[in-house]
Amino acid sequence: MLRFYRERADMTQEALGRHVGYSKSQVAMVERGERSPKGRLVEIADEVLGAQGALTVLAEKEFTRGGLPPWTEDYLAEEKKAAGLHVYQTHVIPGSLQTQAYARAIYSCHCPALDDDEIDKRVAKRVQRQQVFQRKPKPVVSYVLEESTLTRPLGGAAALKEQLQHILDIGSLRNVEIQVMPHDRQAHAGLNGSMILLETAEHRQLAYVEGPSGGYFVSEQPDLGELFAQYGILRAQALNPDESAKLIDEVAQGL
Repeated sequence: MLRFYRERADMTQEALGRHVGYSKSQVAMVERGERSPKGRLVEIADEVLGAQGALTVLAEKEFTRGGLPPWTEDYLAEEKKAAGLHVYQTHVIPGSLQTQAYARAIYSCHCPALDDDEIDKRVAKRVQRQQVFQRKPKPVVSYVLEESTLTRPLGGAAALKEQLQHILDIGSLRNVEIQVMPHDRQAHAGLNGSMILLETAEHRQLAYVEGPSGGYFVSEQPDLGELFAQYGILRAQALNPDESAKLIDEVAQGL
């Protein structure tokens, strides 16, 4: 919308930057959603571009969202009220299990780099997701983690050890089961990548798949049924929860 009003006013990014104290590239980053507006950018841009308060209203909504992409917010809205949550993750510990230090390490790896205050907002938003474990009525929650996620030292050995202990603590909850897919499995039902399966508050099945450029929901057959079938096979192929907890503890003790 910033770009829309700027182009409608026949103003270049460089010219707008002079008004708000930004470089041309910084204005471009805000327009692409890669940087949150700082300082008086919104206030000044709304005035000089003749947006009549529209940019101010949008910015307020953006700050409420915590700067996260809209597709992520759509998913989080479903996660907060889901009756069932089932996650398969390939590269990192799932967001709803992440400690503050581990989440900060994840966002610090973001490319292009995020500002410190943007990282702070995203970390806070991520840690808040763990309220799902205590919500009433309690949802049914399960995870299948690749063994590699337990050994990748994001944030350093201390951060990883804390993260692994946190996983064990969450896994001890009666409504949560955590399983590990070990390296040595010769058959693997999840080679297509990560997935999140939901049973909504209305008891509908829904799947969510996210990639580098965005995420999307899967709600139609046969694709939805195939994802649920894949996850079921993954759970059968993975270590059971007790075996998984033993492996996680062994990895943590070795750090």
